[in-house]
Amino acid sequence: MSGERRPPRPLPRPGAYMDTAPFWAGAREGKLLLQFCRRTGRAQFFPRPASLATGRRDIEWREVAGRGVVYSFTNTFNAWPGHEDRVPYLCALVELDEGVRILANLLNVRAEDVRIGMKVKLCWERLTEEFRYPAFEPA
Repeated sequence: MSGERRPPRPLPRPGAYMDTAPFWAGAREGKLLLQFCRRTGRAQFFPRPASLATGRRDIEWREVAGRGVVYSFTNTFNAWPGHEDRVPYLCALVELDEGVRILANLLNVRAEDVRIGMKVKLCWERLTEEFRYPAFEPA
C-alpha cells in the first residue's frame, strides 16, 4: 500500500543497557570513542562495565581514528523495522586498526565493489539532530 505508515528508524537509547553515554556524546561531536583497558592498553567494543582483558573496572574512553578493513559484509534486501526505505543497504563488520570489530553500514560504495580486506574510514550517518551513528566508506 502506498499510504501505509511505516515505523520510524529506531534510535539509540544511551544508558538503557549500561552507561554508553560517553560513546554517544563523542558521536554527537563526530568522535569515535572506544573503551581501553588501562592495564593492558587493549581496546574493546561494544561498551562494557569492565575490561575484557582483566575483568577489572579499570577502563577509559579514548578517541580513535576510525580506520580499518572490511572483515565481512552483506547486502541487505529485507530490512528490519524502520529501515524499509533504505533497502538495499550494505552492512559490514569492520575490523578497526585497534583490533576490535564494529558492525556498521557501508556508505558511498556499490555492493559489487566491496571486498573483504578493503580499507575503510569512518564517516557518520545523521539520524537526528541529537544522534550521529558511525558508518564507514572506502578509504
